[in-house]
Amino acid sequence: MTERKVPLRTCVGCRGVKEKSELIRIVRTPEGEIRTDLSGKAAGRGAYLCPQRGCLELAIKKGGFARSLHMTLTAEQTENLRRELKEFEERDP
Repeated sequence: MTERKVPLRTCVGCRGVKEKSELIRIVRTPEGEIRTDLSGKAAGRGAYLCPQRGCLELAIKKGGFARSLHMTLTAEQTENLRRELKEFEERDP
């Protein structure tokens, strides 16, 4: 039996390549909503992010989300992502 390939994704912040399971998926839904997708299966355009505040800030500063999600995040969307990542960090140390 052959081994299954482990899917790799690139973090939009640090640009490091990691296993998909190690990253958080950020999705732009067909309705234009930006949210975290912990299941990794929500419909919409996705971007992957290391679960660290530094990577989130890099992605915002360097335009990683704009490039991957094909839209510029509003200040409200940015704050929502910061809050969601903080909740994720507190839940999963």
